[in-house]
Amino acid sequence: MSRIPRSQEYLKTGFTAEAASAARFRAYAARAEGDGLNNLARRWRDLAAEKDLLAIRLLEASEQVRGGDADVVGAISEERYENDVLYPKMLGDLEGEAKEVLTRVVDAQKEHLGRLEALRKELGASQGDVR
Repeated sequence: MSRIPRSQEYLKTGFTAEAASAARFRAYAARAEGDGLNNLARRWRDLAAEKDLLAIRLLEASEQVRGGDADVVGAISEERYENDVLYPKMLGDLEGEAKEVLTRVVDAQKEHLGRLEALRKELGASQGDVR
């Protein structure tokens, strides 16, 4: 049995699906552009942008966008989970190219966490918006 209400579970699942589709479409656009198919790339990017909007609507409906420090704190928590639990567990089960790719992701994640922590400090010290 889920710990969250079914409506929240469905909104989260929908968000994940739309966000993943948007990322996939941006990857398709990058490939098409690299292949010299600029119009196809533009169409993929347009679809990705529409998917992003759907994902945002779902995230907002699930009350996951709260603004300011609350969003930064939530993002830090997610990054820490990914860095400390999710990716280390995955890395233990991988080898070869998959492990190399995921190792580079982990390195980027650590940098993201540092940027988010700096953002939280800057936001806490500001009288409004950050620089």
